[in-house]
Amino acid sequence: MLKSMIAAVLMIPAAQMAAAEDIQTATVAGGCFWCVESDFEKVNGVIEVVSGYTGGTTANPTYETIKGSGHYEAVQITYDADIVSYDQLLHAFFRSIDPTDAGGQFCDRGDVYRTAIFVSNNAETASAQAALTAAQNDLGQRIVTPILQESQFYEAEAYHQDYYAGESIVLTRRGPKRQSEAYAFYRNACGRDQRVSELWGDAAPFTH
Repeated sequence: MLKSMIAAVLMIPAAQMAAAEDIQTATVAGGCFWCVESDFEKVNGVIEVVSGYTGGTTANPTYETIKGSGHYEAVQITYDADIVSYDQLLHAFFRSIDPTDAGGQFCDRGDVYRTAIFVSNNAETASAQAALTAAQNDLGQRIVTPILQESQFYEAEAYHQDYYAGESIVLTRRGPKRQSEAYAFYRNACGRDQRVSELWGDAAPFTH
């Protein structure tokens, strides 16, 4: 279903996209924010995805201080609602994570890596609940991803933004590598796509 929706988005003329003005934001947590950012920046109609921290009580969290703060690694998705809807984004979100895992995501364990949808109004709450119910029915398993009230979103450090596409050299266990290479190795080793494919099969939008 999502593939056909994304395909339809791809066919929208550039002039029509340029004229669109209904700019909205969505905030979700799906484990490692590098991966969620990478996935959703592939969706036409998405203007920008920013990695950050939200959901906790500590002001101005950093990557070094986030543990124990209550914050999640999350992303804020800015999108053109004339091209891709909030409902479509949530449909894709559920099928890009393991929503049955309350203890983190894939190889990343702990509260920082839990999944969640952050909502800011009644319409978003209703959409999120409908998306959760549909995903649970499709999956046939209990979904533990909560729907939470949106709180302040803190943008993560600059080096986390677009990490998946970076060309800076970083030191890894396998020696120096470009960020993009290090990211690809991490994502594969963490088992994200393997687990998502196991759960969702052909319905997984970002694993093919």
